[in-house]
Amino acid sequence: MSRLADDFEQYDGLGLAELIRKKEVSPDEVLAATLERIDTRNPAVNAVVMRMDEQARGAIRAGLPDGPFKGVPYLLKDLGVLYTGTVTSFGSRLYAGYTADHDSEIVARLKRAGLVIAGKTNTPEMGIAPSTEPRLFGPTRNPWKLTHSAGGSSGGAAAAVAIGMLPMAHATDGGGSIRIPASACGLFGLKPTRARNPAGPDAGEGWSGASIGHAVTWSVRDSAALLDATAGPDVGDPYWAPPMARPFLQEVGRDPGRLRIALTVTPWIEGPVDPECAEAARAAARLCASLGHHIEEARPQIDEAAWLQATLTIVTASLTFALETRAAALGRVLKEDDVERITWQRVQLGRSLSAADYARAIHTVHRTGRVVARFLETYDVLLTPTMAKPPYPLGVLDLSTTDPAAFAAARSASVGFTSLFNSSGHPAMSVPLGMSQSGLPLGVQFAARFGDEATLFRLGAQLEAAQPWKDRRARDLA
Repeated sequence: MSRLADDFEQYDGLGLAELIRKKEVSPDEVLAATLERIDTRNPAVNAVVMRMDEQARGAIRAGLPDGPFKGVPYLLKDLGVLYTGTVTSFGSRLYAGYTADHDSEIVARLKRAGLVIAGKTNTPEMGIAPSTEPRLFGPTRNPWKLTHSAGGSSGGAAAAVAIGMLPMAHATDGGGSIRIPASACGLFGLKPTRARNPAGPDAGEGWSGASIGHAVTWSVRDSAALLDATAGPDVGDPYWAPPMARPFLQEVGRDPGRLRIALTVTPWIEGPVDPECAEAARAAARLCASLGHHIEEARPQIDEAAWLQATLTIVTASLTFALETRAAALGRVLKEDDVERITWQRVQLGRSLSAADYARAIHTVHRTGRVVARFLETYDVLLTPTMAKPPYPLGVLDLSTTDPAAFAAARSASVGFTSLFNSSGHPAMSVPLGMSQSGLPLGVQFAARFGDEATLFRLGAQLEAAQPWKDRRARDLA
């Protein structure tokens, strides 16, 4: 235990698993180190909203599977995944008592990988904001600057990892919700290809295919190994991602070759781009060029207005369905005071939509996805800022805000570069290559061809070696 107390944060998930495998530390010792960090660091950031100490200890006592992460602690996002006997609240008071009687398939796979699930992390109500400030649990604070947002909707996961509670945590992404908090907190965050990870058994897809689960991590190799542990179709899935050529962990360290990389600093949702965010992307392009890659400025041209309306229709329809289903299970009709202010506005919009509106939206996002796919026949990778603005102060993206115009502008700046790849289904990663003058991290996004996480892991590992971020941490709070 003394060794972990001294240098716990020098190890990524695979590093901790190796210590356990060599019997230099025990799973109990690693769990104790993580729980001690949750005890001492969570009050500052409010990242962990449910403790699962006894479940974690019980899993160790019962004997852990001999997986790649045997004995390594992990946190689940409090949205979209179920763990038997625990509440999944979706950040909403309406779901506050929603207790699962089974595990989600991805949770079962995480357990089989040997992970010790020790708690759940904060998320905005129903995951619909790019900041984590729910009324149910209160805001998650950015470890780099406590007055600012940790991003969303996986803000709790990112804050927990960034402040050193553990090296990786579960996250989901329906419009940027892995990549945005990874950018805000200085982490690596990859959104996999549509359907790479399962959504079952309770759903076939999230937000009509836009949403998918994975993780935020310190290291590229942890992200790859986690995806190896969870990827692949589940029985009854409506569609599958293309199979990979080899395990993703084997891509880490493999030469990516000379990639043809397109650069754009113009988002697909109109609005200003902060010069620091644009420069972070341009600096990443220069780094890539120094590594031998070809860079040129180009971007897919889509019908942005039609696509934006389509994504709004899909999200609001899905949100309204979920909330009304929960209210019906409670034996009543959904009402305004069940949810937060912006959430209710979305429900009102959802109730005004027609079946034809939804069919039109699906047609539009499929057409948009084809544009992106054809563009990526010419280029291997598309490079952008992850966000159009640095992390916002808390309050701006609060779903209970009384300033919906400011919320809408900040939301557009947060998802203007990321959301397109949820609609198209392409894999995309945020890499922590930039820092603002105010001391907040700035991520840079790379998107690749459908099914081609391999290229992203190769490039991500190359960038990690060329410009390491492992020791760049919010140490003043840790």
